[in-house]
Amino acid sequence: MSGHSKWATTKHKKAVIDAKRGKLFAKLVKNVEVAARLGGGDPAGNPTLYDAIQKAKKSSVPNDNIDRAVKRGAGEGADAVNYETLFYEAMAPGGVGLLIECLTDNRNRSASEVRVAVTRNGGSMADAGSVSRIYQRKGVVEIAKQQDGRTVTEDELLEATLEAGAEEVLDQGEGFTIQSDPSDVVEVRKAVQAAGIDYESAEVSFLPDYDTDVDAETAEKVERIIDALEDCDDVQNVFANYNAPDQPED
Repeated sequence: MSGHSKWATTKHKKAVIDAKRGKLFAKLVKNVEVAARLGGGDPAGNPTLYDAIQKAKKSSVPNDNIDRAVKRGAGEGADAVNYETLFYEAMAPGGVGLLIECLTDNRNRSASEVRVAVTRNGGSMADAGSVSRIYQRKGVVEIAKQQDGRTVTEDELLEATLEAGAEEVLDQGEGFTIQSDPSDVVEVRKAVQAAGIDYESAEVSFLPDYDTDVDAETAEKVERIIDALEDCDDVQNVFANYNAPDQPED
């Protein structure tokens, strides 16, 4: 998931091209597996699994892959899985703090891969708590503005979600981000759906208390580290607190 993106403020997103598609699918499938393990394999009774499945579908993960992931996560079959969530902290050039979320079945492998990705690309590992203290755990629902020939408005979203626990609706250019307490994210997502509005993703994320302004050269260095981390199989999300200058239009 970096702070500079106007459409997705919590994640570093890039186009899903052939070279990246397999890794993206693997991360989304792992999310489904973990959600099924924690809350059971029935999406109707497990809203976290429901949202993980919807996110995978919106990224064109095949239904067969999703179904198998649910079964593995629920402990069905010989290839049942058991992952744990780990967080690592690092510093990138320009004083940018990176919070790295992993899902893994091998702590030593994850620690080694993360360290190599960070240090070989100009960053350094940080002490536990030194970076995470600037992040808040929040519910985040992302919504595209243009939907089926209509434009979703900020007022429309506020009216639909305030009573469900929405704390803030942020205009990100191409879409909106609704922030809430983590415990309210499912109710906010349901309120969005009840209003007849589609959503891109609904999940618990980490938002920085502040962003650090960096120049274009430093931004490239930060993004090189993020790209290397996202290439690690165990890394699910990378959160970064920086603002990069706008790219000039061609």
